[in-house]
Amino acid sequence: MAEDLTAVDFFRDSRLTDDPYTFYEALRNKCPVSKEEHYGVTMITGWQEAVDVYNDSDTFSSCISVTGPFPGFPISLEGREDGDITDLIVEHRDEIPFSDQLPTLDPPTHTNHRALLMRLITPKRLKENEDAMWGLADDILDDFLAPGEGEFIKGFAGPFTLRIIADLLGVPEEDRADLLERLARGTHGSAVGNAEKTMNKTPLEHLYEVFATYVEERRAQPREDVLTGLATATFPDGTMPEVADVVRVATNVFSAGQETTVRLLSTALKVLGDNPDIQAKLRADRTLMPNFIEECLRIESPVKGDFRLSRVPTTVGDQALKAGCTVMVINGAANRDPRRFEDPDTFDPERKNARQHLAFGRGIHSCPGAPLARAETRVGLERLLDRTTDIRISESKHGPVGDRRYQYIPTYILRGLTELHLEFDLR
Repeated sequence: MAEDLTAVDFFRDSRLTDDPYTFYEALRNKCPVSKEEHYGVTMITGWQEAVDVYNDSDTFSSCISVTGPFPGFPISLEGREDGDITDLIVEHRDEIPFSDQLPTLDPPTHTNHRALLMRLITPKRLKENEDAMWGLADDILDDFLAPGEGEFIKGFAGPFTLRIIADLLGVPEEDRADLLERLARGTHGSAVGNAEKTMNKTPLEHLYEVFATYVEERRAQPREDVLTGLATATFPDGTMPEVADVVRVATNVFSAGQETTVRLLSTALKVLGDNPDIQAKLRADRTLMPNFIEECLRIESPVKGDFRLSRVPTTVGDQALKAGCTVMVINGAANRDPRRFEDPDTFDPERKNARQHLAFGRGIHSCPGAPLARAETRVGLERLLDRTTDIRISESKHGPVGDRRYQYIPTYILRGLTELHLEFDLR
């Protein structure tokens, strides 16, 4: 008798690490809004249903966005399922791990903190940052490409995105080597991907002190630099944020953006290496690049999903949910919903609605760093194609065509390769 895939423990069954998509499909076919039996989480696998949840911050709180069912809400909500638990969320949210991080905040606090972030990621600053990306890419590629082969994540994607973030934040040149080393040690899913193991440690806590010093120094002695802009930015009502608020915003830019962009870049290179026809098409027509990147985001969303807590009884799709219901919006499932995307398991670089993917979320918590991630990926890919005539997957490391072996990050939060070994012919 065939196993009922919908009964698999999504959060702990290692079989879903390599291929979660058959599980998503089985769950969606059963019902696009379906409660899993292990932790009582309502799984949203349909595209429209996911959009409905993301766009309704009045009904759904983001207080458990990162942690989900581990450890869950701090107090029992039994007997309150038919009421409004908003006051309880306000009272107890500080007891939830990662409650000081932007993705877990609700309005009006979220509104203020996101506005602070958007004063950092301004169109002008993004343009300056992008102009610097080309030189950063070439600098790293000089060493990475020279041997004709290499591991892409540690050799290019990781260092490239780290240096871009350091540039965006305006980290002083004399501090960058030390800080980049510390940033590298604090990433790659160690905190976000294993939330239940790190309940007492804030992500990137070891960087808070460094950035607090920067902010305090710039407030005391302003300069003509990015850090001064960050340190002196005010909330929309004109009030000056606490130093800790500014520091959390700055480190959130790094923790959320760097890790996911690395996964996006590695997905793009895996597609190019595994599909010589797509690589040839992209080399011949660079105008396809933006849509190619969107299709990479659709086919392998770097963030598997986001959690929400229902404040009041509501309905999603045709399913009734009670107050206090833990919901997981699964981006990777919604992005392969055949009701929205034709032939969803096939990578199509010219897919007309590829940009409708939910890899960056929707609503008030849509990824503020999306323009940065797109620019980083485009610049990195352009320079790789400019400087090579062919990029191949290493058969000695990943196996031959038709029998590839890839390893993925073993978390229920992030989706991405742990290693990608490439071979290339140089121009």
